[in-house]
Amino acid sequence: MRHSRQRLAALGLASMALLAGCSLAPGSHMTYQSDTAPIDELVSIEPITPGLVSSWQQAPAGHPMSDELNVALAAYEYRVGPGDVLSIIVYDHPELTNPGGTDRSAAEVGNRVQADGTFFYPYIGRVSAEGKTVDEIRRELTRRLAAFITEPQIEVGVAAYNAKKVYLSGEVSEPKTLPITSVPLTLVDAISQVGSANPGANWHSIYLNRNGRQEQISLYELMRNGDMRQNRLLQPGDILHVPSAENQAVAVMGQVIRPGNIPLGNERLTLTDALARSGGINEISANASGIFVVRGNDPSSDKLATVYQLDVRNAASFTLGSRFVLEPQDVVYVTTAPIARWNRVISLLLPSIRLPGVASDSITDTRDL
Repeated sequence: MRHSRQRLAALGLASMALLAGCSLAPGSHMTYQSDTAPIDELVSIEPITPGLVSSWQQAPAGHPMSDELNVALAAYEYRVGPGDVLSIIVYDHPELTNPGGTDRSAAEVGNRVQADGTFFYPYIGRVSAEGKTVDEIRRELTRRLAAFITEPQIEVGVAAYNAKKVYLSGEVSEPKTLPITSVPLTLVDAISQVGSANPGANWHSIYLNRNGRQEQISLYELMRNGDMRQNRLLQPGDILHVPSAENQAVAVMGQVIRPGNIPLGNERLTLTDALARSGGINEISANASGIFVVRGNDPSSDKLATVYQLDVRNAASFTLGSRFVLEPQDVVYVTTAPIARWNRVISLLLPSIRLPGVASDSITDTRDL
């Protein structure tokens, strides 16, 4: 992972050099040779424009629950499994209702479903329960007891839910298993039952693992913005993992007052926020047209990364930066002037660039060069 991030940063920085060289020296021809990869084929260049940031803006409005989840909740029925304990009441027949006496709970004296999916009941013997609803079990008991009891009146419930569970792990108040019961268990319900996610949790990317497949869900959008489309009906065997936010950071490098890492936490920062937290750009050495954000692309993309460029020679352009929301592991870089100096040292900088955490070292290296 560390090597891939190093490679991404190196390629991104090289692309910034090529972009800045073209934008600041029109018509110039660079005659030096480099052994680096053809960066222009590996990255996409995007200027940060009003149209770009507007296309990313989303109204902070909640969204209703999906039709799929509504249908699933309406059709939900709990089906009994091995390990469940059934509570069976036969009215007017206390010897069948509570043979262990009244001093013990229904979970202690109830009928436990065995590993083969059946339980034993007086008079009628083994009764199949696995995969059936309590109403289906009640009807079978009524039919079979009718041979011994006149018009039996029976009620069946689950005294202890032991058969089906979901697992919560990671940055939650109390990692634990939660039983699947007759009441449908949604993602919101599960998180609420363990006391919500910890402050150090990554609310933007939690993971639902089901049958060998993983789905990424934004708990932030669900809990903070009311986007109920993120909610899910949990199923037996689901694993819900809430990761830590320790890797939720951006690296700010180049001609800023305090280069380094900025943790994002659960609140997203804008480009302007990141520059401000780094002490602002160095007005003596920074190139106002060379503020770049290097962002890795999806592995399925033909391009390794996208490089976004912000030109703040007009100070009003900082308003665009205040609308450009950074993502975890973005690299913000402010180039130095003159750009020709950067072009000369880029081939020496690429093998030694390191991030995150040592951004200030790389700046010193460049100055030494």
